[in-house]
Amino acid sequence: MKNTLLRRWIFGVVLWLIPMVVSFAFYDQNRTLVVSLDLFKSVMVVVSILSGSWLLVRHLRAVDQAYREGWLTGITWLAINLALDLLVLIPMSHMPLTDYFSAIGLRYLSIPIVAIAMGRLAHKES
Repeated sequence: MKNTLLRRWIFGVVLWLIPMVVSFAFYDQNRTLVVSLDLFKSVMVVVSILSGSWLLVRHLRAVDQAYREGWLTGITWLAINLALDLLVLIPMSHMPLTDYFSAIGLRYLSIPIVAIAMGRLAHKES
């Protein structure tokens, strides 16, 4: 149980870090985007889904109650990603909260959706 909780939290932070680190490659030293906004958003979605799926598979393989863990993980990762964005991304970008939630925050709802679905599938297979 303790390992599951720790892994859930560590993977949640890693899920936030991977797209953040990748995003730096698309900005110059003046914090100007060097590709189109549409391309940037598309790459961020793909990177997030790829890393999130990989982390979920690794995490859910190590638990007994995958469906329950899918729920817990999805909600935890959603909270971690929102909290880290509020602590780091919002101050860094000076984006108003309303713009943030309509442009970025709403997409994070995919985290619990995918986690619950994968948890259900993993539970069915065991």
